[in-house]
Amino acid sequence: MKRMAEIIREYGPFPGIEEVHGVGFDGRQVWFASGERLNALDPDSGELLGALEIPADAGTAFDGRHLFQIAGPVIRKIDPESGAVLATIPAPEGGNSGLAWVEGSLWVGQHRGRRIHQVDPETGKVLRSIVSDRFVTGVTWADGALWHGTWQDEESDIRRIDPASGAVLERLEMPPGTGVSGLESDGGARFFCGGGNSGTLRVVLRKTDQDAT
Repeated sequence: MKRMAEIIREYGPFPGIEEVHGVGFDGRQVWFASGERLNALDPDSGELLGALEIPADAGTAFDGRHLFQIAGPVIRKIDPESGAVLATIPAPEGGNSGLAWVEGSLWVGQHRGRRIHQVDPETGKVLRSIVSDRFVTGVTWADGALWHGTWQDEESDIRRIDPASGAVLERLEMPPGTGVSGLESDGGARFFCGGGNSGTLRVVLRKTDQDAT
C-alpha cells in the first residue's frame, strides 16, 4: 500500500542548527541530534527547551529512562536529566543512521549498508539483521510494527516492513525535495521526522481518519 505522506507541522530551522540527524521522543519532549548537541524540543509550542552537549551525528532513542545516541563508532547511554554518559557500547560497523528501542533491544539503521540491525544494548552485539533495498535513515516501532525512513536519489519515504523478511508492507511517500534523516513515533498517530540539511523537524501522520474507520 502506498500513499502520499501528510505533513501536518514543521519546526525550525533553528538558530545554530544546520542539520538534523537522529530523532527520539520521551513522551514529553522530542530529542534530536544536530552534530555536537542533543536538543530537546517541546512538540506543542515548538520551542527548544535545552540541549545536552554530546556528540550526536546519527540515531537517537529512548528506553523509558535513558537516551541512547550514536556518534561515530559508539552508542552512548545517557541520563537525560544530567547529560551524564552511563555506558558506551560499540556501534555496528558500516555507516549507522537511525536508532530505536523496543522490548529490550536497540535497532540500528544503516544508510548505505541498507540494513537494520537488532543490537544487544549491553554489549553491542548484532543479534540479527534485516536487508532493505533502499538507504535506511531513521528507524522506529509503532503499534508493534517496524518502520524506517529512506532517502536516496532525491526521493524519500517512510515504510512499514515485515521485521522477519524485510518485505515492504506500506509506504508513505514524501513530497519531492523533502527527505527523512531521522524517524520516531509519538506512540500515537504521528511520526517525527528529521529533515537533514534543511535544519527542520516535520510531523507526518501515520494514521489518517480513514485508517481509523
